Amino acid sequence: MEILDLINIFLSYILIIALLFCAIYFTIKTRCIQFTMIGEMIKQLANSGKKHNAQHDSDKKHSISSFQAFAVSIASRVGTGNLAGVATAIAIGGPGAVFWMWIIALLGASNAFIESTLAQLYKVKGEKSYMGGPAYYIKYGIGNKAWANLFAILITITFGLAYNSVQSNTIASAVNASFGLSPTIIGIVLTLLSLLIICGSIQRISRFSEIIVPIMAIAYILLAFIIIVLNITQIPSILKLIVTEAFSIESTLGGGLGMAMLMGIKRGLFSNEAGEGSAPNVAATASVSHPVKQGLVQSLAVYTDTIIICTCTALIILCSGTFYTQFNGIELTQVALNHEVGAYGRDFVTIAIFLFAFTSIIGNYYYGETNIQFMTKKRSILYFYRGAVGAMVMIGATASLDFVWAIADITMGMMTICNLIAILILGKYAIIALNDYRSQRLRGYDPIYHASTIPEIAKKTPCWEE
Repeated sequence: MEILDLINIFLSYILIIALLFCAIYFTIKTRCIQFTMIGEMIKQLANSGKKHNAQHDSDKKHSISSFQAFAVSIASRVGTGNLAGVATAIAIGGPGAVFWMWIIALLGASNAFIESTLAQLYKVKGEKSYMGGPAYYIKYGIGNKAWANLFAILITITFGLAYNSVQSNTIASAVNASFGLSPTIIGIVLTLLSLLIICGSIQRISRFSEIIVPIMAIAYILLAFIIIVLNITQIPSILKLIVTEAFSIESTLGGGLGMAMLMGIKRGLFSNEAGEGSAPNVAATASVSHPVKQGLVQSLAVYTDTIIICTCTALIILCSGTFYTQFNGIELTQVALNHEVGAYGRDFVTIAIFLFAFTSIIGNYYYGETNIQFMTKKRSILYFYRGAVGAMVMIGATASLDFVWAIADITMGMMTICNLIAILILGKYAIIALNDYRSQRLRGYDPIYHASTIPEIAKKTPCWEE
């Protein structure tokens, strides 16, 4: 653990600098797209239920809709990070960590737009669906296969193995605290359920996420809303506490500012994944008429995750006042809900974390699968990966909280840095696509993209040829 902590500290500072630099840079280059085009994001999500691609109408049965891609990415984003990650950030970094989670989401949404738009530009047609993501735009856009393979390996380890151990660990802790079931029994059940779903295709995964994600998110938000209403007189002082703790002189002198920022950004990134290079893998599978449409939808997913759901968890914990206790992770969230609405609240969060984290396991698995298919067509490797995912779900359920978080943070940091360098190099093409989209919108058209729009990469984007 000491070695893992040293590696984590080193990577964390590099990660914070790289994330904030890219987020500010792309915010400026896109003319603050995450603020100025929120209405367009909502409009695209509302119209995204139908699959549409003017160039490939015959391939609809092998693709998924923009909304389904949104649901799968939300399934991966909305999970442990929203309930346990927020609690860990507050327990270690204090209430000020919530402020930095907001900042990384507001600025990081521009990173999410760039990476998902690039994923759409450089996607390729697979046997059952479109495929794409950082590995693809690194290989075809930058032309570096070794770098592309490195990213593919990192994301497979991070999501399929490390992150899934975090998800199962959180489920096991929550269920054990509420119902007293053995982590081993919980691990066995989770492993069997996970293998049952992941042995299907992206269509099965997307259908599962499309149904479960909206239901569980709405139920959790409603519970948080009820608690906020019951504690409405506390909300102004809590918001003031979040901001003052993020910048207070006492925190700065005591090193608290650094810890609040560090935990806020790390847990914020774990939750919303903006710039990580994960969401582009599923964003590429959507059938849309213009790459920017999916970029906008994925930017909105960052807000859905952090600004809405993470804030719900933070307000529940801060309203209860239990963040000064010895509890951490999902147990802190459970204690807070138990304090606010009784034992029913604790049991509700157990059910919620089961659904949140289980859909995350499914979404995480898909990120690994699509990158394994990028590296090799051998079915035996894919079967081995499925077995490894099942094994890590089982191991995570019985491992220590600190260990699984440490492994996840290290692999996430390496993967994110790898992706951020790539989007800095290729981001100019996403900007050109955005300008084309805005131009068509101003003329009253429903934007349609053609490969000839960016001649210098036309041959590298065959899915968009007329």
